[in-house]
Amino acid sequence: MRSLRLMMKEQTPLYIFVAVLFLVGVVFGALIVSALTLDQQQELGDYLGNFFVIVDQQGLPAAPDSYWDIAALNLKWLGLVWILGLSVIGLPGILILDFLKGVLIGFSVGTLVSEYSWHGMLFALVSVAPHNLVLIPVLLVGSAAAIAFSLLMIRSRVLGQRRSPITRPFVMYTLLSFGLAVLVLGVSGFEAWVTPSMMRWVTPMLVNNV
Repeated sequence: MRSLRLMMKEQTPLYIFVAVLFLVGVVFGALIVSALTLDQQQELGDYLGNFFVIVDQQGLPAAPDSYWDIAALNLKWLGLVWILGLSVIGLPGILILDFLKGVLIGFSVGTLVSEYSWHGMLFALVSVAPHNLVLIPVLLVGSAAAIAFSLLMIRSRVLGQRRSPITRPFVMYTLLSFGLAVLVLGVSGFEAWVTPSMMRWVTPMLVNNV
């Protein structure tokens, strides 16, 4: 446990780097919304309107049915970061995933605000924000650890620098990723059981604006 804390402390600059990269993606995703054509905005608005009507009238899939789909999606994202960290050429892929995650969130929130003003912001606060308050730090911590391990691989395998064996760093990296995966399973439960109820509470406000 102490070694894990020490490793995370040493990776603080990487946390800052991936956090900035993620925030740049959020801003870029929000800007994409304003760059859409009128036809694209209309199609997106119609899709959201139909979605909110369905949620208001029929609700969302039962939590037991949706939990494993949500958990699998989140674990696949984290698992892909872990795998990319094991390869010398995976570093750019990790950065792309962090940026893409920011773009997706920025676009989602930007679209809701653009279409529904403060009602859209309220819906984003109950549907996008809660679980991502945990998922995003998990992804950023996992990404920083993956980048650190990938750099270690580059130094030892490509540059040929003589360093300590990578067995211990690999074990620490894997243990950290496993712990993050446990957090993902927990927050996926929140997303499956709690978030739909919060969404149904806000949805009638948006349906009235459709």
